[in-house]
Order: sequence, then structure tokens, then C-alpha cells
Amino acid sequence: MAAASFVVLDLETTGTSASGSRITEVGAVRVRGGEVVDEFTTLVDPGTPIPANITLLTGITQSMVAAAPPMEEVLPRLLAFLDAEPGTVLVAHNAPFDTGFLKAACERHGTEWPGYPVVDTLRLARAVLARGETRNHRLATLAAYFGVPTAPNHRALEDARATVGVLHGLVERLRPMGVSSVEELRAVAKPPTKAQRSRRHLAEGLPEEPGVYVFTDARGASLYVGKSKNLRRRVRSYFTAAESRQRIREMAGLVEGVTPIVCSSELEASVRELRIIAERKPPYNRRSRNPERASWVRLTADAYPRLSVVRSVGGDGAAHIGPYASPREAEQAREALLQVFPLRQCAHTFRPREAAGGSRGETPAAPEVVSSGARWTGPCVVAQLGRCGAPCDGSESAAEYAVHAEAARTAMTGDPAAVVDAHTARIGELAAALRYEEAAHLRDRLTAFLRGARRAQRLAAIAAVPHLVASRRTDAGWETCVVRHGRLAASAVLRPGTDPAAFLSSLVATAEYVPAGRGPGPGALPGETELVLDWLADPATRLVEIDGEWTCPLRSAEAHTGMTHWAHGRAPAQ
Repeated sequence: MAAASFVVLDLETTGTSASGSRITEVGAVRVRGGEVVDEFTTLVDPGTPIPANITLLTGITQSMVAAAPPMEEVLPRLLAFLDAEPGTVLVAHNAPFDTGFLKAACERHGTEWPGYPVVDTLRLARAVLARGETRNHRLATLAAYFGVPTAPNHRALEDARATVGVLHGLVERLRPMGVSSVEELRAVAKPPTKAQRSRRHLAEGLPEEPGVYVFTDARGASLYVGKSKNLRRRVRSYFTAAESRQRIREMAGLVEGVTPIVCSSELEASVRELRIIAERKPPYNRRSRNPERASWVRLTADAYPRLSVVRSVGGDGAAHIGPYASPREAEQAREALLQVFPLRQCAHTFRPREAAGGSRGETPAAPEVVSSGARWTGPCVVAQLGRCGAPCDGSESAAEYAVHAEAARTAMTGDPAAVVDAHTARIGELAAALRYEEAAHLRDRLTAFLRGARRAQRLAAIAAVPHLVASRRTDAGWETCVVRHGRLAASAVLRPGTDPAAFLSSLVATAEYVPAGRGPGPGALPGETELVLDWLADPATRLVEIDGEWTCPLRSAEAHTGMTHWAHGRAPAQ
């Protein structure tokens, strides 16, 4: 924290609503190493009348702001002050209030909010100070408690200066708890337990390098697996007030050892973390423990293909989309396809009349039904109940049915336009008729389909590449990775002064042999391949060599990425 650049901010406004009220004054103080290095303050013309109660509270009158610059002039100056030093950390008392007004101002004036890391002194005070230590956690109360020389008075700069003193007081209270970094400071929720404090020594001697750490109990069994850019700092944070998760605090009381695994890059650390969690299934990890439980939507490869939700990808050429974290989401994607394509929905296939001993136009006494390879005779109950999406009484030939199946395959593995167009048109109709719940249901189906199609198409493309080498420049050198059938086969850093040709030859020669995966699936866990794809997609990554082709269709599900955020309200289309 001594090297971090904190900007302590305070705003005065015409009210409490970020959308309906406006900023009247800005005050900011830059602090580094406990010393004030710069200040910024200005009145702001809100463009609206200042209510009398606000004037009574702050002393800011309409005449005071009449000659002040408007927010469209102040905002660029304020952002320039915040960006004057790299890695600025924003500090405020009740920070959501101040950041909410700034984000609203950025949105109104067409400026992107930079997304600074934020420290809230109100939240810190509630976590650090014992119950009854202060009568409340207001800024004035805390400033008096910590003996801050500047008393807050509802003017922006004075309040920002008072907040600086409160921040310093809270930081000093946290130092004995082991909180010494900005990340730990932002994560503080409540003081560490006695069990946490007693195990701080486990972080001593760990390397300050990227890698994976494995917490183990007295029997050597894995309790929790994680990764970090700095192993020592991250492990130490588990035994300080920065760790607020109840399950992890509970786990800290059981830890008897920490195994560090140093990695050459952040990508390698992420991949190794994923592999170890999937293999050992540590009880205190929630994410990535059971990749085998993922679901896929499969278009079967038989004469009359059907859509089904399965647990794995086969090698019979069938089309798949996914994987999905839950069968429910996979079922939503399946429903989206069935909404557009008249495919059979029954769980078994009716054998054609000719195969059952009759000719077309004749009804055999006992039609034969096939399901999962077993055969028996009896009526097609599902078809009689009318639950199939397409005829299963033999009235549609295999060639006729193949047209629907091929269209569904194209939507799954190539261009999803047929599904997108049909759903968006229907969603528009329902919304126009004020049937919003039904429209939302279709939206969720479409979102699920597009997510699965996009994942499957990206995975299949990289899975088809038997060998690829890429490199990205970092502070340590050129981070270089060998990827084979979507799996990270090797990773190392080409450091300055090293012969690049010899380095590359050695890395490729010692890389893991990776056979092709089954069907469109990669030769690794899908989660690992997606980590690799994200790394490859970084604009700083450079392709060194490749065997085969790595392509993505122009009109693929990737072209509709914006729609996949609908259900979370992150896209403008919402």
C-alpha cells in the first residue's frame, strides 16, 4: 500500500439520486505513502435549481454555482486528475454514492467510466471497529475518533481531507492483522479468526511468482486449490482480515500445509489450477470440481436425427452445442431449436413400415420400436400422444426429414440465423402485445442456444488444430505456449539474451503429445481450452507457427455475441 496512489474523493450534490440529481462540487486529494501530493476542487453548475435544504446543509447557493463550469467541462479535468498516476485507487466514504454519481455523469456525457478499484472507508470502519467503539460510522464521528485535524463540513474538499485522515487511521488498525496490499484492503470484511492468525507462518518462504497453491490438511489431503500472480501474497491473504468468505475461514482452521507450484505464466497457472481441481475435487472449491457433469445438446446421427441432452461428446459425427453448466440451460437450448425445426421429440424411433413387415399404406399389427439399441414390439405410445415435433409414423421419408435435420445441424455448427431470426421476430411480437413474460422466456431460450453454439464452434475450431505456437510479450520476456488440439502442451518464457530458435525448438520438442479429442471436443477439459482461447484472443498475442487451419465461420454464433448478455441485462438490446 505504501507505493499505491490513492485519490480520496468527495462530491456535493443537489440530492441523493444519481439519475435525478446533479453534482454541485467536487473535491479530491491524492495521497501516496501517507503524504498528500496533490489536490483538486471546483464548484459545478448543476444546470438545475439547488433545493433549499441542500443549501442549508452544504452552504452552496445558486449564486455560487452560477459562474461555475458545467459538468461536461469538469468531468474531463477530474478524470485527468484521477489518471495522472498509473494504478489510481479511488477512496470515498460511502463510495457507492460518489461512484454512482460519477458513472451517471459519464453516461450522460458519452464518456466511458474507467472502472478504478475502489476502497470504501464506511465499509472498512464497519468491519474494523468493534461494536460500541464509536456511536456510529459517520464521517464526522470517525474523524473525531481518529483525531483528524480537518473537521468535515459538507464541503467537498474539506470532507475529502477528513476522509484521508480516516483512511490512515483504519489502515493503521489493519496493519497488525496482516493487511499490507491494496487487494487485501479492498477485501476486508471483518477481523481474522484466531485460527487464521495462527497459520500466517504458512505463507513465509513461498515464492513471489505466479503459480498454483494447494492447501492440505493433517493427512495431506487437498482442501482448496487456487492460483495467483504472487503466491506468497495470495496465500498470506487467507490468514488476514482480507479473507471474508465463511467457508474459507472455516477451511483456514484445518490447513496444516501449503504446496506451491510455480508456473512460467498466468495462463499455465490457470490451466494447472483447473486440472488439479478436476482431478482432486477439493471440498472447499466450488468452481470446476465436476466438469464431467456438463451437459451438451446433441443432434443424433441416425436416419431420423433427434435432439437430446447428453453428458459427453461422441465420435460418430453428430452435431453438438455446449457444454452447459446445467441440464436446465441445455434443455432451454434444445427447446430453442425445436421451436424452429420440426424434429422428432420422442425418446425412441419408429421403424419404417417396410422394416416391420408391411408395405407403405398398410398398418402392421405390431410395429417395431427401437430405443437405445434394444428392440421390442408394441404401439408407439409417444407418437399416439402427439408429443413428437415431426411425424414418426413413417409418413415422412428419411430424405424429407433430412432437410430439417440438416438445417438444424447448420444452425448448431455454422450459421444460427434461422434460430435468431425466428426468435427475435416472435419476441418482438410478444413485446408489442405486452406479453413480456413469454417474450422473456423465448429470450432465455435464444440466449442459451447462442451461448452453447458459440462455445461449441470455438472449441471445435481449435480442437481441429494439431499444433500451434503463440507468444505474448510480458515484463519478464516473451510468454510462449504450445497448444495441441486445444490443450496447453507446454509453456515457457523466452527471456532477453536467449536464442529464440533454440528456445522454440526445445519447447516444441518437449511439449506434451496430445491426441485428437472425440468428435468436435478438444483434447482437454472445455474450461481449459476456453482459457487458452482467451489468451490467444488477446491483441498482444502473436502467432508463431501452426499446423492445419484455425478458422471461424463469418456467419457463426460469434457474430451474435451481444445477444448472449440479454438475460443478465448487460447489453444495450435489453
